[in-house]
Amino acid sequence: MGADLPSEMLVGGVSDAEGMLSPAVATEFDVTHSSGAKSGEKTAAPIGSALPPTVRVRTETLDRFLSAVGEVILSSSQLRTGVARYANDAEVADGFDRVDRRVAELQRRVLELRTAPLVRVTDNLPRAARQVAEKLGKRVEVEILGAELELDRSILDRLGEPLLHLVRNAVDHGLETPKNRIAAGKPEVGRIRIEARRRKDSIEIDVSDDGKGLDLASVCRRAIEAGLIHPDLADDLPVEEVAAFVFHPGLSTAQAVSEVSGRGVGMDAVKATFESLGGGVELRTEAGQGTTTTLVVPITAAVQRVLLVGIAEERVAIPIGKVERIIEVPIDTIEDTAGEAFALIDNEPLPVLDLAKELRIERNGSGQISVPLVISEIRGERIALRVDCFAGQQEFYVKPVPELFSKVRVLSGLTVLDDGSPVFLLDLNQLG
Repeated sequence: MGADLPSEMLVGGVSDAEGMLSPAVATEFDVTHSSGAKSGEKTAAPIGSALPPTVRVRTETLDRFLSAVGEVILSSSQLRTGVARYANDAEVADGFDRVDRRVAELQRRVLELRTAPLVRVTDNLPRAARQVAEKLGKRVEVEILGAELELDRSILDRLGEPLLHLVRNAVDHGLETPKNRIAAGKPEVGRIRIEARRRKDSIEIDVSDDGKGLDLASVCRRAIEAGLIHPDLADDLPVEEVAAFVFHPGLSTAQAVSEVSGRGVGMDAVKATFESLGGGVELRTEAGQGTTTTLVVPITAAVQRVLLVGIAEERVAIPIGKVERIIEVPIDTIEDTAGEAFALIDNEPLPVLDLAKELRIERNGSGQISVPLVISEIRGERIALRVDCFAGQQEFYVKPVPELFSKVRVLSGLTVLDDGSPVFLLDLNQLG
C-alpha cells in the first residue's frame, strides 16, 4: 500500500499493518473518552502495548463495496419475487431464508465499517465552550457521555456544526454570570451536559444546560411580531409550542447582534439538518432550571424506512420520520385561494402542496372523489402533501443520486424496488 492513499479509514482484521500507517491516519479513530480522562482530552495506548491489527482502506472503495452489497440485497429480493410460484416448496423457501440471513449479516458487517465514534465531533466542544465563556466573563464545565457510540460517517460529518452552535448558544444565552448564579442559589460554574444514547436504530443526543431557561415571553412576543400567532391566542399556547417557535427561520430572542448568535438564529438550520438526515429535534425548557435540546439521528444513512407514495405513474419515497400520519379527505374539502390550496385538518387550515406539481409530474384527470394526504412538517410549518395513492412502507438501501440529477435538491437518494423500478427518496425541506 502506498503512503499517499486519499480519504482513508482504518479497518481491523489484517495483521502487521500498524507499522505502515502514518501517525495521522493511525490515530484517526483511536480517540476515546475513558473514565479516567477529562472531557475533551485524548487518550492514547501505552508505548509497547498491543494494538489491534488494522489496514487502510480508501473510503470510496468502501462505498463501492456497500453499494455492491445493496445490489446483492436487491437481487436476492427480486429472485425471491420471481420464483414466488415455488413458495410452497419447503426446501426452496428454506434456501432463500438462509440466503437472506447471510446477506443481512453481510450488510450489517459492511455498515459497521462505515461507522466512526461520536467523539470525533464532540472532542472540541469543551474547549469551544470555555472560549465563549471566557469572553463573556462566565465559567463553564462540559460533561460528555456516550461519545463512544458510533454512527455512519456521512451522518457524523454533518453533526459538528449543529452541536457547536448549540453549545455556544447554551453558554451565551443559557448560562448566567457567576454573580447571578450565586444570587440564584446555583454553583458559580455553569454546567453543560452532552449525553448520547442508543434507541433501537437511532442515536439520541441531549445538549442541556443548567442556566436560566428560555425566555418564553420574549419568544412569544417575537412570534406575534413575525405573524406566526394571533395575540389573542398566545396566552393559551402550551410551553412546548411556544418553545418550538425558536426553530422558525429568522426568529431570534437575542437583544443585540453579537459574535455568538441568539438561540433562534440558526436553530432553523439545526432542525433542517437533522430532519434531512431522517431524524428530528425537540426542545424543553424550564425557567430558572435550564434548557435541553434533544437531537435524534439514524445510526446509518444507507438503510432507511420510508413511505412509498404514487404520483400518476411514478412512485417516490418519503422518510418515515417525516410522516406525522396519512389520511384521505373528500376532494371538495380542499379549497383554492389566490393560487394556494388549503385543507381543514384537525380544525386547522393546512397548506396543501401537490407533489405532482412540485416534481413536475403530469397527472391525468381521473375524477377523484377523495384525495390522499401525507401530513408532515416543512421548515417548522405543518403541511399536507397531496399524492395519488399510498404504496406501503418499506426499508431499503439508499444509493446516491446519479450525477445527472445531482442538482435537483429535492432528490436525496435512489433505490430500486423488487420489480426493478427506480424510486427517488425526497428531501421535503427542499419543497416549496
